[in-house]
Amino acid sequence: MSEAPQAARALILFGPPGSGKGTQAKLIQDCLRIAHISTGDMLRERMQCGDDLGQVIKRLVDNGELVTDELVNRMVEERIGRPDCAAGFILDGYPRTLSQAGTICQRLAARGFGWVVVHLKVDYNIIIRRLAGRRHCMKCGAVFNLASNPPKVADSCDKCSAALTVREDDKEQVIRRRLEAYDAQTRPLIEFFSAEGNAFHEVDGAQAAPQQIAMRICELIRNRNGE
Repeated sequence: MSEAPQAARALILFGPPGSGKGTQAKLIQDCLRIAHISTGDMLRERMQCGDDLGQVIKRLVDNGELVTDELVNRMVEERIGRPDCAAGFILDGYPRTLSQAGTICQRLAARGFGWVVVHLKVDYNIIIRRLAGRRHCMKCGAVFNLASNPPKVADSCDKCSAALTVREDDKEQVIRRRLEAYDAQTRPLIEFFSAEGNAFHEVDGAQAAPQQIAMRICELIRNRNGE
Protein backbone atom coordinates (compact mmCIF):
# COMPACT_ATOMS: atom_id res chain seq x y z
CA MET A 1 0.00 0.00 0.00
CA SER A 2 1.43 3.40 -0.92
CA GLU A 3 1.63 6.30 1.47
CA ALA A 4 -1.31 8.68 1.50
CA PRO A 5 -0.23 11.96 -0.16
CA GLN A 6 -2.34 14.25 2.01
CA ALA A 7 -1.08 16.24 4.97
CA ALA A 8 -0.42 14.00 7.96
CA ARG A 9 -3.21 14.58 10.45
CA ALA A 10 -2.95 11.16 12.10
CA LEU A 11 -0.11 9.79 14.22
CA ILE A 12 -0.21 6.04 14.79
CA LEU A 13 1.94 5.46 17.87
CA PHE A 14 3.28 2.04 18.87
CA GLY A 15 5.39 1.11 21.85
CA PRO A 16 5.87 -1.89 24.14
CA PRO A 17 4.74 -1.83 27.78
CA GLY A 18 7.08 0.44 29.73
CA SER A 19 8.35 2.31 26.67
CA GLY A 20 6.86 5.60 27.84
CA LYS A 21 4.23 5.63 25.09
CA GLY A 22 1.58 7.18 27.34
CA THR A 23 3.93 9.98 28.35
CA GLN A 24 4.86 10.58 24.72
CA ALA A 25 1.22 10.69 23.61
CA LYS A 26 0.49 13.40 26.19
CA LEU A 27 3.56 15.47 25.27
CA ILE A 28 2.87 15.19 21.54
CA GLN A 29 -0.77 16.12 22.10
CA ASP A 30 0.33 19.29 23.91
CA CYS A 31 2.94 20.06 21.25
CA LEU A 32 0.73 19.66 18.18
CA ARG A 33 -2.65 20.54 19.76
CA ILE A 34 -4.34 17.43 18.43
CA ALA A 35 -6.70 14.87 19.96
CA HIS A 36 -5.42 11.79 21.80
CA ILE A 37 -7.44 8.65 21.08
CA SER A 38 -6.83 5.68 23.38
CA THR A 39 -8.85 2.61 22.44
CA GLY A 40 -8.51 1.30 26.00
CA ASP A 41 -10.10 4.48 27.36
CA MET A 42 -12.76 4.34 24.64
CA LEU A 43 -13.74 0.80 25.57
CA ARG A 44 -14.06 1.70 29.24
CA GLU A 45 -16.06 4.84 28.48
CA ARG A 46 -18.35 2.97 26.10
CA MET A 47 -19.09 0.29 28.69
CA GLN A 48 -19.89 2.97 31.28
CA CYS A 49 -22.10 4.78 28.77
CA GLY A 50 -24.35 1.74 28.52
CA ASP A 51 -25.56 2.32 24.94
CA ASP A 52 -26.15 -0.62 22.58
CA LEU A 53 -22.52 -0.85 21.52
CA GLY A 54 -21.34 -0.43 25.11
CA GLN A 55 -23.53 -3.30 26.27
CA VAL A 56 -22.18 -5.58 23.54
CA ILE A 57 -18.61 -4.71 24.51
CA LYS A 58 -19.34 -5.25 28.22
CA ARG A 59 -20.76 -8.71 27.54
CA LEU A 60 -17.63 -9.66 25.61
CA VAL A 61 -15.29 -8.33 28.29
CA ASP A 62 -17.27 -9.90 31.14
CA ASN A 63 -17.09 -13.25 29.37
CA GLY A 64 -13.34 -12.91 28.89
CA GLU A 65 -13.66 -12.58 25.12
CA LEU A 66 -11.77 -10.21 22.84
CA VAL A 67 -13.61 -7.25 21.42
CA THR A 68 -13.92 -7.94 17.69
CA ASP A 69 -12.08 -5.95 15.03
CA GLU A 70 -15.45 -4.89 13.65
CA LEU A 71 -16.53 -3.29 16.93
CA VAL A 72 -13.19 -1.58 17.55
CA ASN A 73 -13.10 -0.27 13.99
CA ARG A 74 -16.63 1.08 14.43
CA MET A 75 -15.67 2.92 17.62
CA VAL A 76 -12.58 4.45 16.06
CA GLU A 77 -14.52 5.49 12.96
CA GLU A 78 -17.07 7.28 15.14
CA ARG A 79 -14.37 8.90 17.26
CA ILE A 80 -12.27 10.31 14.42
CA GLY A 81 -15.41 11.86 12.97
CA ARG A 82 -15.81 14.21 15.95
CA PRO A 83 -14.92 17.91 15.56
CA ASP A 84 -11.86 17.77 17.85
CA CYS A 85 -10.18 15.37 15.40
CA ALA A 86 -10.47 17.68 12.39
CA ALA A 87 -7.02 19.18 13.05
CA GLY A 88 -5.45 15.78 13.71
CA PHE A 89 -5.19 13.01 16.29
CA ILE A 90 -2.96 10.41 17.90
CA LEU A 91 -4.05 6.78 17.72
CA ASP A 92 -2.79 5.06 20.88
CA GLY A 93 -3.38 1.30 21.17
CA TYR A 94 -4.86 0.99 17.69
CA PRO A 95 -4.53 -0.76 15.33
CA ARG A 96 -3.61 -4.03 17.00
CA THR A 97 -4.25 -6.43 14.11
CA LEU A 98 -3.51 -6.45 10.39
CA SER A 99 -7.24 -6.26 9.71
CA GLN A 100 -7.52 -3.12 11.84
CA ALA A 101 -4.44 -1.65 10.15
CA GLY A 102 -5.91 -2.13 6.69
CA THR A 103 -9.21 -0.64 7.80
CA ILE A 104 -7.74 2.50 9.38
CA CYS A 105 -5.54 3.20 6.35
CA GLN A 106 -8.59 2.99 4.11
CA ARG A 107 -10.62 5.22 6.44
CA LEU A 108 -7.88 7.83 6.69
CA ALA A 109 -7.31 7.91 2.94
CA ALA A 110 -11.05 8.26 2.34
CA ARG A 111 -11.13 11.28 4.66
CA GLY A 112 -8.13 12.85 2.95
CA PHE A 113 -5.94 12.33 6.02
CA GLY A 114 -2.30 11.41 5.61
CA TRP A 115 -0.57 9.60 8.47
CA VAL A 116 2.75 8.99 10.15
CA VAL A 117 3.55 5.79 12.04
CA VAL A 118 6.05 5.89 14.91
CA HIS A 119 7.33 2.78 16.65
CA LEU A 120 8.83 3.75 20.00
CA LYS A 121 11.70 1.32 20.60
CA VAL A 122 13.30 0.71 23.98
CA ASP A 123 15.76 -2.06 24.86
CA TYR A 124 13.80 -4.69 26.75
CA ASN A 125 16.38 -4.83 29.53
CA ILE A 126 15.71 -1.15 30.18
CA ILE A 127 11.96 -1.77 30.19
CA ILE A 128 12.31 -4.63 32.66
CA ARG A 129 14.37 -2.44 34.99
CA ARG A 130 11.81 0.36 34.71
CA LEU A 131 8.74 -1.76 35.38
CA ALA A 132 10.26 -4.13 37.94
CA GLY A 133 11.33 -1.10 39.98
CA ARG A 134 7.81 0.28 40.33
CA ARG A 135 6.16 0.31 43.74
CA HIS A 136 2.50 1.09 44.33
CA CYS A 137 0.58 2.35 47.34
CA MET A 138 -2.69 0.42 47.52
CA LYS A 139 -4.13 3.01 49.92
CA CYS A 140 -3.70 6.35 48.09
CA GLY A 141 -2.60 5.19 44.63
CA ALA A 142 0.83 6.85 44.63
CA VAL A 143 3.44 5.28 42.36
CA PHE A 144 7.20 5.23 43.01
CA ASN A 145 10.17 3.84 41.14
CA LEU A 146 13.27 2.56 42.91
CA ALA A 147 15.51 3.97 40.15
CA SER A 148 13.96 7.31 39.22
CA ASN A 149 11.56 8.23 42.03
CA PRO A 150 12.28 6.15 45.17
CA PRO A 151 10.28 6.60 48.38
CA LYS A 152 12.03 8.50 51.16
CA VAL A 153 11.58 5.52 53.47
CA ALA A 154 12.01 2.08 51.91
CA ASP A 155 8.73 0.28 51.23
CA SER A 156 6.68 3.13 52.73
CA CYS A 157 4.50 5.65 50.88
CA ASP A 158 5.68 9.25 51.16
CA LYS A 159 2.10 10.52 51.10
CA CYS A 160 0.24 8.28 53.54
CA SER A 161 2.95 6.01 55.07
CA ALA A 162 1.13 2.87 53.93
CA ALA A 163 3.17 -0.14 52.80
CA LEU A 164 4.20 -0.22 49.14
CA THR A 165 3.61 -3.28 47.02
CA VAL A 166 4.74 -4.74 43.69
CA ARG A 167 1.85 -5.29 41.29
CA GLU A 168 1.59 -8.74 39.75
CA ASP A 169 2.12 -7.36 36.24
CA ASP A 170 5.33 -5.60 37.37
CA LYS A 171 7.06 -8.85 38.33
CA GLU A 172 9.94 -9.70 36.01
CA GLN A 173 8.57 -13.00 34.71
CA VAL A 174 5.22 -11.35 33.95
CA ILE A 175 6.92 -8.40 32.23
CA ARG A 176 8.88 -10.79 30.00
CA ARG A 177 5.67 -12.58 29.00
CA ARG A 178 4.01 -9.24 28.20
CA LEU A 179 6.95 -8.23 26.02
CA GLU A 180 6.89 -11.57 24.19
CA ALA A 181 3.16 -11.12 23.55
CA TYR A 182 3.79 -7.58 22.30
CA ASP A 183 6.43 -8.84 19.89
CA ALA A 184 4.15 -11.50 18.48
CA GLN A 185 1.25 -9.08 18.05
CA THR A 186 3.16 -6.06 16.77
CA ARG A 187 5.77 -7.50 14.41
CA PRO A 188 3.28 -8.04 11.53
CA LEU A 189 2.01 -4.48 11.98
CA ILE A 190 5.53 -3.05 11.85
CA GLU A 191 6.17 -5.00 8.65
CA PHE A 192 2.87 -3.73 7.22
CA PHE A 193 3.55 -0.08 8.01
CA SER A 194 7.27 -0.12 7.19
CA ALA A 195 6.32 -1.06 3.62
CA GLU A 196 4.97 2.48 3.37
CA GLY A 197 8.43 4.01 3.30
CA ASN A 198 8.88 7.40 4.90
CA ALA A 199 5.49 7.27 6.64
CA PHE A 200 7.07 4.83 9.12
CA HIS A 201 9.72 5.76 11.69
CA GLU A 202 11.40 3.95 14.58
CA VAL A 203 12.40 6.22 17.44
CA ASP A 204 14.64 5.24 20.36
CA GLY A 205 12.50 5.81 23.44
CA ALA A 206 15.48 5.82 25.79
CA GLN A 207 17.90 8.02 23.86
CA ALA A 208 17.01 11.28 25.61
CA ALA A 209 14.62 12.98 28.01
CA PRO A 210 10.91 12.42 27.26
CA GLN A 211 10.44 16.04 26.16
CA GLN A 212 13.27 15.75 23.62
CA ILE A 213 11.89 12.50 22.21
CA ALA A 214 8.45 14.08 21.86
CA MET A 215 9.95 17.05 20.04
CA ARG A 216 11.65 14.70 17.58
CA ILE A 217 8.34 12.96 16.86
CA CYS A 218 6.59 16.30 16.41
CA GLU A 219 9.30 17.31 13.93
CA LEU A 220 8.78 14.10 11.96
CA ILE A 221 5.16 15.07 11.47
CA ARG A 222 5.93 18.69 10.66
CA ASN A 223 8.59 17.65 8.14
CA ARG A 224 6.12 15.24 6.56
CA ASN A 225 3.79 18.19 6.08
CA GLY A 226 6.49 20.47 4.75
CA GLU A 227 6.16 22.90 7.65
